[in-house]
Amino acid sequence: MSTALITGGAGFVGTNTADRLLRDGWRVRVLDDLSRTGVAANLGWLEATHGSALEVVIADVRQPARVARAIRGIDHVFHFAAQVAVTTSFDAPLCDAGVNLQGTLNVLDACRGRAHPPSIVFTSTNKVYGALPELALDERGRRYDPREPDIRTGGIDETRPLRFCTPYGCSKGAADQYVVDWASSYGVPTVVFRMSCIYGPHQFGTEDQGWVAHFLISALQDRPITIYGSGKQVRDVLFIDDLVDALVLAAKGSRRLSGRAFNIGGGPANAVSLLELLDMIGELCGPPRVVRAPWRAGDQRYYVSDTSAFSRATGWTARTDPRIGLDVLHAWLIDERSSLAITS
Repeated sequence: MSTALITGGAGFVGTNTADRLLRDGWRVRVLDDLSRTGVAANLGWLEATHGSALEVVIADVRQPARVARAIRGIDHVFHFAAQVAVTTSFDAPLCDAGVNLQGTLNVLDACRGRAHPPSIVFTSTNKVYGALPELALDERGRRYDPREPDIRTGGIDETRPLRFCTPYGCSKGAADQYVVDWASSYGVPTVVFRMSCIYGPHQFGTEDQGWVAHFLISALQDRPITIYGSGKQVRDVLFIDDLVDALVLAAKGSRRLSGRAFNIGGGPANAVSLLELLDMIGELCGPPRVVRAPWRAGDQRYYVSDTSAFSRATGWTARTDPRIGLDVLHAWLIDERSSLAITS
């Protein structure tokens, strides 16, 4: 029986990963400081669903001794705990670096000290590639499209130069590189996911993070949605179940994949612009109210993952069409209407 530690285990990705592993017979320990909105509800759901099979540690990844104790007896670490908002990183860069960089180093160092180090799967971000101002884009209808045919059909791959921008990009990017290096420097089997936009149940999205859920929650609450820039920005959205499939494959194959970073998202087949997603939401909830605002620092006009490297290595592929995934998220939000103050 495999044992897993999930840092940030009560968050959106952590909750779904813990649920999958527990259903598959793993022993799971989650570490979370419960500082984010909605995570206490997620943890309550996990405990009610899985009972004593779930072990909970309330702690902060910036506490090295607590992290080291949590890693004892663990075979696989899924390191998700993070400060996740670009805007927050501008307001509080030291906190951002403390959680994202020092917290990651605490996890890495605790694993380095083990005679047989556990694997580590780390969730990084597409922001390590910066704002991608070098991409030549054309406006086509309600979206931007890249002029370069290979990028238009395949997406952005891991050979793209790293170009950290924004404090968030710097903290996650530095952590990303430490995780990659720990495989060669210390022999810890590590895998990095540079993720695009993930969505699905248990996501209490905000304007700063989890924008698909945020748009849908706002529409259900009849609150205006702020679109920064043109709204033609394109992202490849990935449904949470597909991401969890990839995470489990990465953990199980960590010895073979060690020291590699992979771009993970929905890929070109699941790429949508903000305006196109609003159209989909309109079909579910009626046309949402929209207000406009200037572009935000570091915003990528186009980012779509080329996931072919991970697909070749593991056979993984994104399977969930955005309309189907959005339907599932919509149904979950309706079920959670009381906790989200959704009245219709």
